[in-house]
Amino acid sequence: MPDTAHTDAARLVLERGAPGGHDRAILHVNQPFLEVFRPAVPNGAAVIIAPGGGYFRLAIDKEGAAPARRLNQSGVTAFVLNYRLPADGWASGYDAPVQDIQRAIRLVRARAATWNLDVARIGVMGFSAGGNLAAAAVTRFDDPVYATIDAADRLSARPDFACLCYAAMSMGNRPQGDASPGDLRPLDQRVRSGLPPVFLVHAADDDTVPVSHSLAMFTACKAAGVPVEMHVYQEGGHGFGLSLPDDRPASHWPDAFDTWARRTGIFG
Repeated sequence: MPDTAHTDAARLVLERGAPGGHDRAILHVNQPFLEVFRPAVPNGAAVIIAPGGGYFRLAIDKEGAAPARRLNQSGVTAFVLNYRLPADGWASGYDAPVQDIQRAIRLVRARAATWNLDVARIGVMGFSAGGNLAAAAVTRFDDPVYATIDAADRLSARPDFACLCYAAMSMGNRPQGDASPGDLRPLDQRVRSGLPPVFLVHAADDDTVPVSHSLAMFTACKAAGVPVEMHVYQEGGHGFGLSLPDDRPASHWPDAFDTWARRTGIFG
């Protein structure tokens, strides 16, 4: 997963939250990598997950491993993408993680037989800034953001579906150390006909990424004829991932996504 710059920062894992809890974050990814979560009985579908963290860190538990294991319960093979962060000063700025997710989609597609995957059912899921990245994978899949490395790069980087959770459609403020602007146009403005189906999740009381971001994406998809479904929950705030208690309606968004994916034939 290429770039023209490098960083000497070390990969770091932090424990946050209550003692014994699972709310870890990764900082300073030098080399992007995929963590594979395999279901007992695969149904042929795959999802590449982009955790959130404001493009400063990666919330690898509630927005990484937890949704991966939930997808496994549905027979989906999950891949958590530990992508590079613009805050670390990569020469390509916001395009560094776009390089990583395009390359990840191509690699999973190239090696689909290894995991018994259907090459036409490989999707993306992202949370917050990771949702911005997943939306970039959908709307910018044909942008040539890196030079060809091997045969995998002759394959399409277009995901077959997307789940965008409280996703930021624009990143107005560059993180400190970002050396290059990348492409910061709001991603809803890049929607056009022929894009893959999109499933949107947001909480109305999100004060970090207002629900207007998902509403703009929903409106753009409808206008372009892109299949789209949106679930807005009254409460949940920002960054809930799979961390809400069962009595909160927003905690059941994975069930809604599963129902949508099965109804549309994505999960078989």
